[in-house]
Formats: sequence, structure tokens, C-alpha cells
Amino acid sequence: MSEHNVFKERIRFPIPTRELERRWGLVREAMKAQGIDLLIMQNDNQFLGGYVRYFIDIPAEHAYPVSVLFPVDDDITTIFHSSATNPAPPVWSARGVKTRIGSPYLRTLHYTNDYDAVEMVKVIKARNDKTVGIVGMGLINAVAYQYLQENLPGINWIDASDLVDEIKAVKSEDELAYVRESIKVHDAFASAMPSIIRPGIYEYEIRSEIKRLLENMGSEEQLIMLGSSPHGLPTPHLDSFFHNRQLGSGDQIMVMVEANGPGGFYGELVRTWCLGEPSQELLDIWEISKKIQHYAASLLKPGASPSAIIKDINNFMTNHGYPPEGRLFGHGQGYDLVERPAFVPLETMKLKANMVVALHPILANDKAFAFCCDDYLITENGAERLSKTPQEIIIL
Repeated sequence: MSEHNVFKERIRFPIPTRELERRWGLVREAMKAQGIDLLIMQNDNQFLGGYVRYFIDIPAEHAYPVSVLFPVDDDITTIFHSSATNPAPPVWSARGVKTRIGSPYLRTLHYTNDYDAVEMVKVIKARNDKTVGIVGMGLINAVAYQYLQENLPGINWIDASDLVDEIKAVKSEDELAYVRESIKVHDAFASAMPSIIRPGIYEYEIRSEIKRLLENMGSEEQLIMLGSSPHGLPTPHLDSFFHNRQLGSGDQIMVMVEANGPGGFYGELVRTWCLGEPSQELLDIWEISKKIQHYAASLLKPGASPSAIIKDINNFMTNHGYPPEGRLFGHGQGYDLVERPAFVPLETMKLKANMVVALHPILANDKAFAFCCDDYLITENGAERLSKTPQEIIIL
């Protein structure tokens, strides 16, 4: 079988090659403008591992670090945990990749922690690079970074995260097509919930059914947080380790799904379902959460500053009798479950058309918990809510 046919058989939802070429071209233009010879990035998961996939359309998985070396004037070098004589990824899968390096390193084997850095040093010395940018400094293994510093003393090291983030945050039409497919996956989960939840089912069984549905529709990884409670009490917002409660008649359940859809782009949706009539406290606090989200969405315009927007949102929340946001009110989404721009005081990126952001105001008191969460597409004329799931407490 030809490599082309193997590619088609093995990769379910590849990004078009034209889209990869668009990314490579924009990044290289920015590198030339800043005098950067080479970019280095490293990821080890999909949830917050979007840099690697952005450049090669192959995800890092299983906590196995994958490194991408992206030159300004040549094709890509990859470094995967694999055999030196038969390196991953398969040659038929690696578009734009000139050199595939394999080395048997795992972070739990501390004596292998510099194996990938040893290979990076070889590449950089052979190319005679002078200025090297690190993309996602906090995602680089500390031992690897230390090895690079010690063995390449003449290199001008810079943080190139902003360079890539500014390009990556604005979605192309090819990317937006996949974003909309991801939103459809989330809407499908919400539509299926009435057929899943019932008195007597355990929370972990609900999570399992949701996960199976998402994966069958093309999702690769899913963050599913949920919590149930009796009528009149706030629902918890819990990780999977704590999903052992059994639902009873009259209970309510809140489910948050942050999953990537076909092609690897993440979306996010949260709703609450009730096995009976909801309390008035829940209905009231839900309406306020929705109102805050709609207010935030009204501020999503090209040129706006997320750091200024969060100040406006906090004023809006305090004026309604609730404390200001103490965590992450909202954030960009794409190949990363959470990416820039983020609605926090330190964000420097301005909003642009074709950015996708999730808005998720959380409100709680001793009787109710409300979490209205949806994705929005920023357009030249404002924000478009992408999900078709009704913004309401769903009564079964």
C-alpha cells in the first residue's frame, strides 16, 4: 500500500496540508522579522500540548515528551521516545518533517532526562544557529533546558511564545471548520443526556457513557468534570476520581465537558440537568450566571483588551452582589484546552476576529451552583455563540 493510502487509512481527521503550509509560512515570516534561526517546542499531552500538533498535526500523548525543532530556512526535525533505528512518528504521517530522531527517554527514568536535549544540541551545532527561540518555556523539561544552556553557551536564547501565540490564536477557515465540528460533538453530548441520566445510575457510569459518545464522534481526549446533589443543595464540580455518587429521584447533576473534536480542536460546554423540578435558588442563580456570560460576550470585539474586559466583568459581578472572579473567567481554545488569550489581568494579547474563546462564569451559594459555559467566535461585528444547546436548566 502506498504511503498516501496508509495516511488516509490511519489518520481519521487530518488537517489539510495547505493549512500546515499556511502556519509554517506565517511563523517563518515572524521569525525572520525577529532574527530567529530556530524554534524549539516540547509537549507531552493533548490537553495543553497544542504547540507540537500545530506544527506537525501529530499530538503528543501518554506523558511522553515530543520535541519539534522548526528552522526558519529548512524542514522540521522531530524527537520522539522511540528506537533510534526506527524513529517515531511513521514516515508516512510526518508532513513537513525532514529528520525524525528517536531516543528511548522517559521522565520517570531520570538518567534519560537529557537524551532529547543531546539530540537538540547536535542539530543546533550542525546548523550553526545563533538565535534560538523557546516556545512555551514552562512546558520544556528543566533538565533538557539546563543541558541546552550548558552545552550551547554562545546561543542567543529568547522566549518566542508570543510570536507563535499571536499566530496560533487566530483561526483560519480550515481550522474553524474543525472548531465547529468540535462544538457539534459537545451539543451531541448535551442532547444525549436525557437518555443517560436516571435515578440509580452512578456518576462514573454517566462519565463513561459521555466519553464513549464523544470518542465515537471523533474526540481524542476529554476532560469531564461533574457533580450531583439532592434538590436544594449546590452541585459540586469534581474530577473523575470523585465520581462515585449514585443519583436519586429529584437530584440535579452538573456536567462540564471540555473535549477535542475531530481534528483535535477543543470546545467546552456546561449545563445542569434536574430529575424533577429545580429549586428556585438554582433557577435564579443560573439566570445571573447566564446574564454575566452575555455581558462578557458583548465585550468581545476586535482590538479589545482581555485585561480590561475582566475588570469590567468583575465590576458587573460585584454590582450584582457576587464576588469578583477569583480564577479563570474565560480563555481561548484551539489545539489547547486552555490557550491565549485569557481573561486575566496579565494578558497582553488583544482580541482579533476569528479567535475562539470559552466564557464560564461560576456562581455558588449554600443552596445552588451555576456554571453557564459556552464557546464564542469573535467576528468583526462582535461575538457569535457557537453551541446550539439551549442556555437553560434542563428538567427531565
